Amino acid sequence: MQANDLLHLAEQFGSPLYVYDAEKIQSQYNRLTKAFSKVPNLRINYAMKALSNVAILQLLRDMGSGLDTVSIQEVLLGLHAGYAPEKIFYTPNGVSLEEIEEVHALGVQINIDNLSILEQFGAKHPHVPVCIRINPHVMAGGNANISVGHIDSKFGISVHQLPHLVRIVENTDMNIVGIHMHTGSDILDIEVFLYAAEILFDAAKNFKNLEFLDFGSGFKVPYKKDDIATDIDELGKKLSKRFNAFCAEYGKDLTLIFEPGKFLVSEAGFFLAKVNVVKQTTSTVFAGVDSGFNHLIRPMLYGSQHHIENISNPKGKERFYSVVGYICETDTFATNRRISEIKEGDILSFRNAGAYCFSMSSNYNSRYKPAEVLWMNGQGYLIRAHEKFEDLLQNQIPLPTEVAATV
Repeated sequence: MQANDLLHLAEQFGSPLYVYDAEKIQSQYNRLTKAFSKVPNLRINYAMKALSNVAILQLLRDMGSGLDTVSIQEVLLGLHAGYAPEKIFYTPNGVSLEEIEEVHALGVQINIDNLSILEQFGAKHPHVPVCIRINPHVMAGGNANISVGHIDSKFGISVHQLPHLVRIVENTDMNIVGIHMHTGSDILDIEVFLYAAEILFDAAKNFKNLEFLDFGSGFKVPYKKDDIATDIDELGKKLSKRFNAFCAEYGKDLTLIFEPGKFLVSEAGFFLAKVNVVKQTTSTVFAGVDSGFNHLIRPMLYGSQHHIENISNPKGKERFYSVVGYICETDTFATNRRISEIKEGDILSFRNAGAYCFSMSSNYNSRYKPAEVLWMNGQGYLIRAHEKFEDLLQNQIPLPTEVAATV
């Protein structure tokens, strides 16, 4: 997308505004499938927690993607978006047995990540096809907040508990059809990923009726100029060869599953915010925008960097700015960042705003959530309207008059 396109959309739909480039999502999907084209049975399950707008789900559905979900609400959204139940994979964490049973009743593939629930579910539903999530105890991504395969992670069943796991399966006569792992996000060293894959292969040998192996995702995308990213092509060559060899050893062709979220949608996203005020203090020049961590929390929560461009003045002389929000907290998007000279009313564009941005937004300070637009075939389609005051009140119930009068 060009800066002029984004400016036009900001004028048309207002700010703050999320914009997603459909062509980029499609190219990322095709890039991943091409990298693993030598695997006979490949399945991509989009991790919808990254961006769960129904229009985005429909776009990926039409490309052939399945869904990776983590809650019954995500499952219901996937069904609403037109996915067949067998195309939806459910990988929750810390949920009740009742929710898992409710999802199973919808015909969705379930993935269980703790021994307690595994034993309870197996005792009640021994013939239901179940996937098991393994924690390989591999640190990937370098950040404990987004690395979920390390030894202190709450996710998955420890690979060291495999004997206990196997005993539960044998005692309940469960139908185990898949093994799953997810080591974390922002994986750079593919050798670490391949090392974790070997742990999954070894675990898989304990189960004789598998249909698939799910390797999660966590591929890193570039966040700034000259930033490094996961070498998908190299990973495709090495893992495809090893996976096909394992299938030959196992005795049948299994399906290789990935569940990318950030990889598919992050670079497709732009967040547009208008500059409310330029404020100079004794040491800092602040550019205050009509947004805050209620709309984009990743810089404050994870320390993530989103490239910021003044698309109203892209060729202006660069100055140092701290870009901050309008929330009554310290909501700093960037500190001392070189940006083309900013004036009040300019539109700033935040890159890599497709993943875990709108989906983590809130109404903090009673601010409205922004609109979302899908850019497709040279045209912007509104796929979520700006919230209004009525939306804040929708589920609130005031005290009855007679009770309020006594307060």
